[in-house]
Amino acid sequence: MSSPGASPASAPTPAERRSAELELRLVRDPGRFRVLTGDRPTGRLHLGHYFGTLRNRVRLQDLGVDVFVLIADFQVLTDRDTAERLEEYTDGLLLDYLALGIDPARSTVFNHSAVPALNQLLLPFLSLVSVAELGRNPTVKDEIAHSRQSAVSGLMYTYPAHQAADILFCKGDVVPAGLDQLPHLELTRTIARRFNERYGHVFPEPEALLSAAPLLLGTDGSKMSKSRANSVPLAATADETARLIKGATTDADRHITYDPERRPGVSSLVLLAALCLERDPHEVAAEIGDGGSAALKRTVTEAVNTHLAPVRARRAEYAADLSYVRSVLRAGNERANAVAEATLEEVREAMGTFR
Repeated sequence: MSSPGASPASAPTPAERRSAELELRLVRDPGRFRVLTGDRPTGRLHLGHYFGTLRNRVRLQDLGVDVFVLIADFQVLTDRDTAERLEEYTDGLLLDYLALGIDPARSTVFNHSAVPALNQLLLPFLSLVSVAELGRNPTVKDEIAHSRQSAVSGLMYTYPAHQAADILFCKGDVVPAGLDQLPHLELTRTIARRFNERYGHVFPEPEALLSAAPLLLGTDGSKMSKSRANSVPLAATADETARLIKGATTDADRHITYDPERRPGVSSLVLLAALCLERDPHEVAAEIGDGGSAALKRTVTEAVNTHLAPVRARRAEYAADLSYVRSVLRAGNERANAVAEATLEEVREAMGTFR
């Protein structure tokens, strides 16, 4: 059965075939795998994150996969002059993770700045790639295009190698990714392969687990983003959610249909309701029919608020005990440090460097 918003069947690409095979292996033997995923603390997580990645992290954790969730605080400086409101946003990420079902007993949540051995991998990894390879990486090009810095820093060009360190420090062999992230993951695979060829086998070559999640647009009709003030945050109240959805872009046609190509704004709202209701978006649109955008937005608001009500209740409970929430991060940092130190020791041994 296809998920809400799934596009018509077409021949899978090689990357999609590999991802499907990986999914089967994950289900058969989840304990063999380690996933690395994460977020930058640059704002509040939103519905796009929820349906795109967050629910899948919990699914993988519940399957029995060893999940590492990185709060990439160092990477905030990649495209910003300063790391503003870092503690607030870090706390917010932790609250969202716990409210959505990330279990500290089964997943490791940690932050960049607390794991020095991870960041020490950046130097040997940079020695394995050329400046040209870094410069033509689509991730770097995209980050430069959307950079908020007055001038692009040198850190921007090390971004792919730093992300390789994020994945490989824990020997992550599965990375949930979108199609646009495949070139970056290929560079991580290249770094792992070149290290192993030069110094002896230490690292796995991680595989991409492609997301089947459909794209949700922001309230302005463009991609939903933390930095574009067009998202519906998971931490929003019911009233705030209603206000944000009420202001979402639609069109002049009163009859509601699900047609992502011709009516992207309307269709994204229909899809959001369908995802929350676990129904087919065409059916949702048909029920609204000639009700127009006002009826559509009422349907979406009710669906979102009902779906997120238990998540928000759990979030409020955790927010009342921030000392516990922060203890989760401290414990995760301890485990991540132990893993990183062990990996760095293997790297030193393989490279014959001083210890």
